[in-house]
Amino acid sequence: MTTRHVTVGVDGSLVAVRALDRACEEAVLRGAVLDIVYAVPDLDEAGPILASAASRVRDRHPGLPFTACAVEGGPVQALVRHGRGAELTVVGTRGLGGVAGLLLGSVSLRLAAHTYGPLLVVRGDRGPASRGEVLLGLESNTDADAAVFAFAEAARHGARLRVLNARPRRYLAPELPPLVHSRQMENDGIRQVRTGQTAPRLAVAGPRQWYPHAEAGTRTVRTGPAPALLEATHGAAVVIVSARRGPHRLGRQLGPVTHALLNHSHCPVVIVPTAAV
Repeated sequence: MTTRHVTVGVDGSLVAVRALDRACEEAVLRGAVLDIVYAVPDLDEAGPILASAASRVRDRHPGLPFTACAVEGGPVQALVRHGRGAELTVVGTRGLGGVAGLLLGSVSLRLAAHTYGPLLVVRGDRGPASRGEVLLGLESNTDADAAVFAFAEAARHGARLRVLNARPRRYLAPELPPLVHSRQMENDGIRQVRTGQTAPRLAVAGPRQWYPHAEAGTRTVRTGPAPALLEATHGAAVVIVSARRGPHRLGRQLGPVTHALLNHSHCPVVIVPTAAV
């Protein structure tokens, strides 16, 4: 039987300490082992940072099982490898940079583009025990995995779930083409609108059945998804979105919504990989 685990990247910086604290809470909630990872150019430098992290875990969460290891090399590769099969991988948004630490701002962006499992990026001004609502950003039915994660997250934290489907207004032709009957065009238009409105509902249909007692509200906003989600993060404990990753000559790149949240969200961000990459 595979042991459930939560992976966290540390480097001795203050934001990494915040990430460690959040990872501890998530491991406790999931009944998982905490996997502390420190990537360094020289393994001899890792002792003090790992000892400090281990001491903090023992003091704040007695009885929480954890492992702590140093990995020689880059942080992205190390965390992708250790995070494979993890319940969650947790990082901060900024580090010390240079040889002594990790530039976690860069690490979080690259991890989001390559991780195989859910990634929690600790940013914003929300504390680890924040009781705000869970915010889910949906764009299409390919976001089903993110929806499942969001419902489970709301259930674990006893929080309300808010589903935000943000899409721009569609252009409506001023008049019907002469060769098509107006009734046919009207029916086609109704079907298209209903299909667009149904897409996010289909993504959450399964999770609603699995979590029947979850308090969840859905709202469609006729505006760009990034501004709408960023505004909504003011009152959220965490925002969850799918990782929309496309091919690029320099490697897989994040979509504009994910990139905007990782750089400007007012609360922690969870990126859930989707099969539609």
